[in-house]
Amino acid sequence: MVGVAGAAVVAGGGLSWWRSAAGRLPPAVEQLLWTSRFEQPDGTPLSLETLRGRPLVINFWATWCPPCVEEMPLLDAFYQENAAKSWQIVGIAIDQPSAVRRFLAAQPVHYPIALGGLNGNHLGRQLGNESGSLPFTLVLDAHGRILQQKLGRLDPQDLKKWI
Repeated sequence: MVGVAGAAVVAGGGLSWWRSAAGRLPPAVEQLLWTSRFEQPDGTPLSLETLRGRPLVINFWATWCPPCVEEMPLLDAFYQENAAKSWQIVGIAIDQPSAVRRFLAAQPVHYPIALGGLNGNHLGRQLGNESGSLPFTLVLDAHGRILQQKLGRLDPQDLKKWI
C-alpha cells in the first residue's frame, strides 16, 4: 500500500512537471522569437519583443496560399473582437514584399503584418513547423508558452479553443 501511494505521488509530481514544462520553448528558440525584427508593409519596423507579455497568435502565411487567404478574415474578426482583452495577432508573410503590399491594399487586416521572407520561414521552422508548410499558426500565452499550434487552415472551432 505504501509503495502504491509513493508511486502515485511520484507519478503525480511527474505529470505536474510535464504539464508545466509542456509548451515551453527551448531557450535558444525563445531568444530567436523575441529578438526577431521584421519590416512591415509600410516600411516601419516590427520587433516581436513589443508583443511579449500578452497572449499572442503568430500566423505564418503567404498570398499564394489559398488556405492562408481564406483564414485571414477569421483571424481579423478574432483580433477585432479580442484586442481589448489583451489578445494580439501578428501575421508573418512568407512572400515577396510587393505581393504582400498588393494583397493588403485589396484585402486589409487590422492586425500587424510582418514581411518575413526567409527569416520568417526560419523562425517558423524553429517554432515547430519543420516542413515549412503554410498556413502555420501558434498561440502563445502571456508567458510565451505555446498553448496551441496548427499546421493548416484555421476554423472557428480552433479560435474558440484559444479563449
